[in-house]
Amino acid sequence: MAALLFALAAPASAEDLLQVYRDAQQYDAVYSAARNNLIAARERLPQGRALILPSINLTGNYTKQRTESESEEPDVVPDFQRRPRSYGYQLTLTQPIYRQQNWLQYDQAEFAVRQGEAVFGQASQELILRVAQTYFDVLAAQDTLELVRAEKAATLEQLAQAKRNFEVGTATITDTHEAQARADLIVAREIAAQNDLDNRRRALQLLTGKEYASLDPLRPDVRLTPPNPADMQAWVELAERQSYEVQIQEAAERIAALEARRASAAHLPTLDLVASHGQTNQTATLTSPIGNELTVSSIGLQLAVPLYQGGGLSAREREAAALSLSARDQLANARRTSALATRQNYLAVINGIAQVNALEQALVSSRSALESNKLGYEVGVRINIDVLNAQQQLYATQRDLALARYQTITNHLRLKAAAGTLGPEDVEEVNRALQ
Repeated sequence: MAALLFALAAPASAEDLLQVYRDAQQYDAVYSAARNNLIAARERLPQGRALILPSINLTGNYTKQRTESESEEPDVVPDFQRRPRSYGYQLTLTQPIYRQQNWLQYDQAEFAVRQGEAVFGQASQELILRVAQTYFDVLAAQDTLELVRAEKAATLEQLAQAKRNFEVGTATITDTHEAQARADLIVAREIAAQNDLDNRRRALQLLTGKEYASLDPLRPDVRLTPPNPADMQAWVELAERQSYEVQIQEAAERIAALEARRASAAHLPTLDLVASHGQTNQTATLTSPIGNELTVSSIGLQLAVPLYQGGGLSAREREAAALSLSARDQLANARRTSALATRQNYLAVINGIAQVNALEQALVSSRSALESNKLGYEVGVRINIDVLNAQQQLYATQRDLALARYQTITNHLRLKAAAGTLGPEDVEEVNRALQ
């Protein structure tokens, strides 16, 4: 994929996008939970492998008894008292020879690991998107506050000029009232803009656990480039093939299909190799005061054939088959959803670049319109409200241009995320476009 932005590299600061992203990797609880889920998912493979490997168990026992016998005819059978003890151990080895269910479960474990890795990959992309969106939200709120304050200063200047003109008789009191009303409204907008900036900063702090005094802004001369390849269908095909949502559902579909086969395999017999070795020592028995030592070793095959279990096996087989079909439908939906998201984000990037270009031209026109209205007001062919409207239009265009740039960059990141290609290198590319 081509570079997202063309801009000269700038020295990195402690509060640029890349640093914020690294802070979020260390702090964000959602990302940390996804990382731990991946660690847990990888343990499914050794668990599945254990089902086809031998198992060895060692058991031990120790028993102490006290027996007293009182005979009704002591001359024939004398009374006796014994305290027999017995102890021993048994070592058992079981090696599955034919257990189709275990092999299928081992295959399921491999796909479960793939699914866990895809889920973590998706979480990694979502972290980049959340960081970029929150970072640019803060920049947008800062821009809005700065523009409101600049508009406020210009309006107050226009108010002072209207008062002077009224005092010398070259303007009516209406000009003063209009400028005063506009200044009062801007004060309210300034308070709202400051509140929005504070909220945006708190949202960024939630991601990183840190407060940033300032963030590096975009370069004013940054130029946005269209997606590469410049073919929407190529992006769609890429998303249908390798987006993380598709990878997750592909793994889920394979797990469900194997589960259906595993449910069918429950009707099959199982064959195990079983070997054991044990020893039992007794100091006495209930019938004899003489102890003994017994050692037993055995090896053989154990066959189990499931004949009838109340219809439960057949019910689970039908259930697994239905769930397998459901997983297949979910995979198809994931491909369609990824294709739709890719198309939407591709068009958003293309239209965003066109919008940025149009707003850049509109900014030039707005500046010219403001200058013309100021000159017209001075010579008496324009009234004060015309100048105020031109000022408002200029600052609104500046704000819209900044927002369009931020939104186009984040939409480009979303496009790459939909195609499954978004990574840290894209964060670095955007970071190079910052001052």
